Amino acid sequence: MGNPLHGLWALTDRELKKWYKAPVVLIVTLIQPIVWLAFFGKSMNMASIFTNGSVNIPGLNIPKQVIDQIAQAYLKSTFGTTDYFSFLAASMVAQITFFTAMNSGMSIVWDRRLGVLGKLLTTPVPRGSIIMGKVLNSVIRSLAQATIVLLIAVLLGMKFNTKLTPLEFALSVIGVYAALTLLSLGFSSLYLTLALRSTNWQSQMAIINLLNMPLMFASNSFYPIKMMPWWLRPIAYINPLTYVNDVTRGLLLGVSSFSVPMDFLYLTIFAVVFSAIGIVLSWRFLSEA
Repeated sequence: MGNPLHGLWALTDRELKKWYKAPVVLIVTLIQPIVWLAFFGKSMNMASIFTNGSVNIPGLNIPKQVIDQIAQAYLKSTFGTTDYFSFLAASMVAQITFFTAMNSGMSIVWDRRLGVLGKLLTTPVPRGSIIMGKVLNSVIRSLAQATIVLLIAVLLGMKFNTKLTPLEFALSVIGVYAALTLLSLGFSSLYLTLALRSTNWQSQMAIINLLNMPLMFASNSFYPIKMMPWWLRPIAYINPLTYVNDVTRGLLLGVSSFSVPMDFLYLTIFAVVFSAIGIVLSWRFLSEA
Protein backbone atom coordinates (compact mmCIF):
# COMPACT_ATOMS: atom_id res chain seq x y z
CA MET A 1 0.00 0.00 0.00
CA GLY A 2 2.87 2.37 -0.77
CA ASN A 3 0.67 4.29 -3.17
CA PRO A 4 -1.85 6.41 -1.18
CA LEU A 5 -4.40 6.08 -4.00
CA HIS A 6 -4.06 2.29 -3.92
CA GLY A 7 -4.71 2.33 -0.19
CA LEU A 8 -7.67 4.66 -0.64
CA TRP A 9 -9.25 2.42 -3.27
CA ALA A 10 -8.61 -0.72 -1.18
CA LEU A 11 -10.52 0.85 1.71
CA THR A 12 -13.30 2.05 -0.61
CA ASP A 13 -13.62 -1.39 -2.20
CA ARG A 14 -13.80 -2.99 1.24
CA GLU A 15 -16.79 -0.78 2.10
CA LEU A 16 -18.48 -1.39 -1.26
CA LYS A 17 -18.30 -5.15 -0.82
CA LYS A 18 -20.48 -4.86 2.27
CA TRP A 19 -23.11 -3.35 -0.01
CA TYR A 20 -23.09 -5.22 -3.30
CA LYS A 21 -22.60 -8.59 -1.59
CA ALA A 22 -25.72 -7.98 0.53
CA PRO A 23 -28.56 -7.07 -1.87
CA VAL A 24 -31.01 -6.83 1.03
CA VAL A 25 -29.13 -3.70 2.18
CA LEU A 26 -29.72 -2.08 -1.22
CA ILE A 27 -33.39 -3.05 -1.22
CA VAL A 28 -34.01 -1.70 2.30
CA THR A 29 -32.23 1.56 1.47
CA LEU A 30 -34.45 2.09 -1.58
CA ILE A 31 -37.73 1.36 0.17
CA GLN A 32 -38.33 4.78 1.73
CA PRO A 33 -37.87 7.00 -1.35
CA ILE A 34 -39.76 4.51 -3.50
CA VAL A 35 -42.63 4.53 -0.99
CA TRP A 36 -42.62 8.33 -1.10
CA LEU A 37 -42.76 8.22 -4.89
CA ALA A 38 -45.30 5.46 -5.36
CA PHE A 39 -47.68 6.29 -2.51
CA PHE A 40 -47.19 9.85 -1.35
CA GLY A 41 -46.28 11.27 -4.76
CA LYS A 42 -49.17 9.64 -6.57
CA SER A 43 -51.80 9.91 -3.85
CA MET A 44 -51.04 13.57 -3.14
CA ASN A 45 -52.29 14.67 -6.53
CA MET A 46 -52.56 18.42 -6.21
CA ALA A 47 -54.41 18.79 -9.50
CA SER A 48 -57.18 16.41 -8.42
CA ILE A 49 -58.06 18.72 -5.54
CA PHE A 50 -59.37 21.15 -8.13
CA THR A 51 -60.23 18.98 -11.12
CA ASN A 52 -62.53 16.29 -9.77
CA GLY A 53 -65.52 18.02 -11.27
CA SER A 54 -67.48 21.21 -11.46
CA VAL A 55 -68.29 23.24 -8.37
CA ASN A 56 -71.99 23.56 -7.60
CA ILE A 57 -72.82 26.47 -5.34
CA PRO A 58 -76.46 27.65 -5.00
CA GLY A 59 -76.88 30.26 -7.70
CA LEU A 60 -73.40 29.61 -9.12
CA ASN A 61 -72.19 26.70 -11.24
CA ILE A 62 -68.49 26.79 -12.19
CA PRO A 63 -67.76 24.48 -15.16
CA LYS A 64 -65.02 21.87 -14.91
CA GLN A 65 -63.03 23.55 -17.68
CA VAL A 66 -62.74 26.72 -15.63
CA ILE A 67 -61.72 24.76 -12.56
CA ASP A 68 -59.03 22.99 -14.62
CA GLN A 69 -57.64 26.30 -15.80
CA ILE A 70 -57.56 27.67 -12.25
CA ALA A 71 -55.82 24.50 -11.03
CA GLN A 72 -53.17 24.66 -13.75
CA ALA A 73 -52.52 28.34 -13.00
CA TYR A 74 -52.28 27.70 -9.25
CA LEU A 75 -49.88 24.75 -9.62
CA LYS A 76 -47.72 26.67 -12.07
CA SER A 77 -47.45 29.71 -9.83
CA THR A 78 -46.81 27.65 -6.69
CA PHE A 79 -44.53 24.83 -7.84
CA GLY A 80 -43.32 26.15 -11.18
CA THR A 81 -44.85 23.13 -12.88
CA THR A 82 -48.35 21.70 -13.30
CA ASP A 83 -47.11 18.21 -12.38
CA TYR A 84 -46.53 17.90 -8.63
CA PHE A 85 -45.32 14.30 -8.97
CA SER A 86 -42.37 15.45 -11.09
CA PHE A 87 -41.69 18.22 -8.56
CA LEU A 88 -41.54 15.63 -5.77
CA ALA A 89 -39.68 12.99 -7.79
CA ALA A 90 -36.84 15.41 -8.47
CA SER A 91 -36.31 15.86 -4.74
CA MET A 92 -36.43 12.10 -4.05
CA VAL A 93 -33.22 11.70 -6.07
CA ALA A 94 -31.52 13.98 -3.55
CA GLN A 95 -33.23 12.27 -0.61
CA ILE A 96 -31.76 8.84 -1.41
CA THR A 97 -28.33 10.48 -1.62
CA PHE A 98 -28.90 12.15 1.73
CA PHE A 99 -30.10 8.94 3.39
CA THR A 100 -27.02 7.03 2.20
CA ALA A 101 -24.64 9.74 3.36
CA MET A 102 -26.47 10.00 6.67
CA ASN A 103 -25.72 6.36 7.50
CA SER A 104 -22.06 6.53 6.52
CA GLY A 105 -20.99 7.34 10.08
CA MET A 106 -22.31 4.01 11.34
CA SER A 107 -19.55 2.11 9.54
CA ILE A 108 -16.77 3.74 11.52
CA VAL A 109 -18.62 3.07 14.77
CA TRP A 110 -18.81 -0.66 13.97
CA ASP A 111 -15.20 -0.72 12.76
CA ARG A 112 -14.15 0.63 16.13
CA ARG A 113 -16.34 -1.80 18.10
CA LEU A 114 -15.17 -4.82 16.08
CA GLY A 115 -11.49 -3.89 16.28
CA VAL A 116 -11.13 -3.28 12.54
CA LEU A 117 -10.27 0.37 13.03
CA GLY A 118 -7.40 -0.49 15.35
CA LYS A 119 -5.91 -2.79 12.72
CA LEU A 120 -6.26 -0.14 10.00
CA LEU A 121 -4.42 2.39 12.16
CA THR A 122 -1.38 0.09 12.31
CA THR A 123 -1.04 0.11 8.50
CA PRO A 124 0.80 2.77 6.45
CA VAL A 125 -2.50 4.05 5.05
CA PRO A 126 -2.99 7.73 5.98
CA ARG A 127 -5.75 8.32 8.49
CA GLY A 128 -7.39 10.73 6.09
CA SER A 129 -7.70 7.86 3.60
CA ILE A 130 -9.71 5.88 6.15
CA ILE A 131 -12.29 8.66 6.21
CA MET A 132 -12.19 9.37 2.48
CA GLY A 133 -12.55 5.67 1.66
CA LYS A 134 -15.84 5.66 3.53
CA VAL A 135 -16.85 8.93 1.90
CA LEU A 136 -16.15 7.60 -1.62
CA ASN A 137 -18.09 4.45 -0.78
CA SER A 138 -21.04 6.62 0.21
CA VAL A 139 -20.76 8.67 -2.99
CA ILE A 140 -20.68 5.61 -5.26
CA ARG A 141 -23.55 3.95 -3.42
CA SER A 142 -25.69 7.06 -3.40
CA LEU A 143 -25.23 7.72 -7.12
CA ALA A 144 -26.12 4.12 -7.98
CA GLN A 145 -29.22 4.26 -5.80
CA ALA A 146 -30.19 7.69 -7.13
CA THR A 147 -30.07 6.23 -10.64
CA ILE A 148 -32.50 3.49 -9.63
CA VAL A 149 -34.86 6.00 -7.99
CA LEU A 150 -34.74 8.23 -11.08
CA LEU A 151 -35.57 5.30 -13.37
CA ILE A 152 -38.49 4.30 -11.14
CA ALA A 153 -39.72 7.90 -11.14
CA VAL A 154 -39.67 7.90 -14.94
CA LEU A 155 -41.65 4.65 -15.01
CA LEU A 156 -44.20 6.19 -12.65
CA GLY A 157 -44.68 9.20 -14.89
CA MET A 158 -42.01 11.82 -14.14
CA LYS A 159 -42.01 14.44 -16.89
CA PHE A 160 -38.89 16.30 -18.02
CA ASN A 161 -38.46 19.69 -19.63
CA THR A 162 -39.62 19.16 -23.22
CA LYS A 163 -37.56 22.12 -24.47
CA LEU A 164 -34.28 20.26 -23.90
CA THR A 165 -32.48 18.80 -26.91
CA PRO A 166 -30.94 15.31 -26.46
CA LEU A 167 -27.52 16.87 -25.89
CA GLU A 168 -28.88 19.40 -23.40
CA PHE A 169 -30.72 16.64 -21.58
CA ALA A 170 -27.54 14.54 -21.34
CA LEU A 171 -25.61 17.54 -20.00
CA SER A 172 -28.43 18.23 -17.54
CA VAL A 173 -28.26 14.67 -16.20
CA ILE A 174 -24.48 15.00 -15.79
CA GLY A 175 -25.05 18.25 -13.92
CA VAL A 176 -27.54 16.55 -11.58
CA TYR A 177 -25.04 13.79 -10.82
CA ALA A 178 -22.35 16.39 -10.13
CA ALA A 179 -24.64 18.11 -7.62
CA LEU A 180 -25.50 14.78 -5.97
CA THR A 181 -21.78 13.98 -5.70
CA LEU A 182 -21.12 17.27 -3.90
CA LEU A 183 -24.06 16.67 -1.56
CA SER A 184 -22.85 13.17 -0.74
CA LEU A 185 -19.27 14.35 -0.16
CA GLY A 186 -20.41 17.02 2.26
CA PHE A 187 -22.93 15.03 4.27
CA SER A 188 -20.81 11.85 4.39
CA SER A 189 -17.89 13.85 5.74
CA LEU A 190 -20.17 15.55 8.25
CA TYR A 191 -21.66 12.35 9.65
CA LEU A 192 -18.31 10.55 9.68
CA THR A 193 -16.79 13.47 11.57
CA LEU A 194 -19.58 13.25 14.15
CA ALA A 195 -18.81 9.52 14.55
CA LEU A 196 -15.01 9.76 14.84
CA ARG A 197 -14.95 9.29 18.63
CA SER A 198 -18.19 7.36 19.00
CA THR A 199 -18.19 3.78 20.28
CA ASN A 200 -21.93 3.50 20.78
CA TRP A 201 -24.08 2.89 17.70
CA GLN A 202 -27.14 4.05 19.63
CA SER A 203 -25.61 7.50 20.08
CA GLN A 204 -24.92 7.71 16.36
CA MET A 205 -28.47 6.63 15.54
CA ALA A 206 -29.76 9.31 17.91
CA ILE A 207 -27.78 11.93 15.98
CA ILE A 208 -29.12 10.60 12.67
CA ASN A 209 -32.71 10.67 13.91
CA LEU A 210 -32.22 14.15 15.34
CA LEU A 211 -31.03 15.62 12.04
CA ASN A 212 -32.93 13.47 9.55
CA MET A 213 -36.46 14.87 9.60
CA PRO A 214 -35.56 18.53 10.27
CA LEU A 215 -33.15 18.61 7.32
CA MET A 216 -35.65 16.88 5.06
CA PHE A 217 -38.64 19.07 5.87
CA ALA A 218 -36.64 22.28 6.32
CA SER A 219 -35.88 22.25 2.61
CA ASN A 220 -37.81 22.64 -0.62
CA SER A 221 -38.23 18.87 -1.01
CA PHE A 222 -42.02 18.86 -0.65
CA TYR A 223 -43.06 22.48 -1.18
CA PRO A 224 -41.43 25.78 -2.12
CA ILE A 225 -39.66 27.89 0.49
CA LYS A 226 -42.15 30.73 -0.07
CA MET A 227 -44.85 28.53 1.48
CA MET A 228 -42.89 28.08 4.73
CA PRO A 229 -43.39 30.15 7.89
CA TRP A 230 -40.95 33.05 8.23
CA TRP A 231 -38.89 31.39 10.99
CA LEU A 232 -38.27 28.24 8.90
CA ARG A 233 -37.11 29.98 5.74
CA PRO A 234 -33.60 30.92 7.00
CA ILE A 235 -32.97 27.24 7.82
CA ALA A 236 -34.10 26.21 4.35
CA TYR A 237 -31.79 28.76 2.76
CA ILE A 238 -28.70 27.25 4.43
CA ASN A 239 -29.82 23.64 3.95
CA PRO A 240 -27.73 21.94 1.19
CA LEU A 241 -30.75 19.80 0.23
CA THR A 242 -32.48 22.97 -0.94
CA TYR A 243 -29.76 23.68 -3.47
CA VAL A 244 -29.52 20.12 -4.79
CA ASN A 245 -33.28 20.07 -5.30
CA ASP A 246 -33.04 23.38 -7.11
CA VAL A 247 -30.32 22.01 -9.42
CA THR A 248 -32.33 18.86 -10.17
CA ARG A 249 -35.54 20.73 -10.88
CA GLY A 250 -33.76 23.47 -12.78
CA LEU A 251 -31.88 21.12 -15.08
CA LEU A 252 -34.50 18.39 -15.56
CA LEU A 253 -37.79 20.25 -15.18
CA GLY A 254 -36.85 23.80 -16.10
CA VAL A 255 -38.02 24.98 -12.67
CA SER A 256 -35.51 26.91 -10.57
CA SER A 257 -35.94 29.27 -7.62
CA PHE A 258 -32.33 30.46 -7.57
CA SER A 259 -29.67 30.06 -10.24
CA VAL A 260 -27.91 26.80 -11.05
CA PRO A 261 -24.39 28.34 -10.92
CA MET A 262 -25.13 29.73 -7.45
CA ASP A 263 -26.45 26.32 -6.38
CA PHE A 264 -23.21 24.67 -7.50
CA LEU A 265 -21.09 27.31 -5.76
CA TYR A 266 -22.89 26.69 -2.47
CA LEU A 267 -22.65 22.91 -2.81
CA THR A 268 -18.96 23.07 -3.72
CA ILE A 269 -18.18 25.14 -0.63
CA PHE A 270 -20.25 22.76 1.51
CA ALA A 271 -18.44 19.67 0.16
CA VAL A 272 -14.93 21.16 0.35
CA VAL A 273 -15.32 22.57 3.86
CA PHE A 274 -16.73 19.41 5.46
CA SER A 275 -14.38 17.08 3.58
CA ALA A 276 -11.44 19.14 4.83
CA ILE A 277 -12.81 19.13 8.37
CA GLY A 278 -13.26 15.36 8.23
CA ILE A 279 -9.69 14.75 7.04
CA VAL A 280 -8.13 17.15 9.57
CA LEU A 281 -10.10 15.79 12.52
CA SER A 282 -9.38 12.19 11.51
CA TRP A 283 -5.70 12.84 12.13
CA ARG A 284 -6.49 14.22 15.56
CA PHE A 285 -9.24 11.95 16.85
CA LEU A 286 -8.73 8.56 15.22
CA SER A 287 -6.95 6.29 17.65
CA GLU A 288 -6.88 2.69 18.71
CA ALA A 289 -8.61 3.54 21.94
